[in-house]
Amino acid sequence: QVQLEESGGGSVQAGGSLKLSCAASGAIFSSCRMGWSRQAPGKERELVSRISVDGTTRYADSVKGRFTIAQDNAKNTLYLQMNALKTEDTAVYYCAADCGVTFYWGQGTQVTVSS
Repeated sequence: QVQLEESGGGSVQAGGSLKLSCAASGAIFSSCRMGWSRQAPGKERELVSRISVDGTTRYADSVKGRFTIAQDNAKNTLYLQMNALKTEDTAVYYCAADCGVTFYWGQGTQVTVSS
């Protein structure tokens, strides 16, 4: 059983930055594709970014050039650096691990961007 715990959410003004962290309960990055998704009130959950086992990254068009995904294998921690935040980035952000047979979600962390 994989456990994922997000941290780093909070409130920030538009144009500001936040860095989210996701601590995994074990060394899963060599076998699981990791990612961040978000869900705003009244909207469906959407993929923000993901990083494959080989290090390939992908971003939603809405965050390209502003967000950066990274992982520290030694710390079993996934990160999402978010810069130039916009009010439309307000959402609950979830860490996810796609381990092929099983998919895991974290509990989510709230990000609120005010104008």
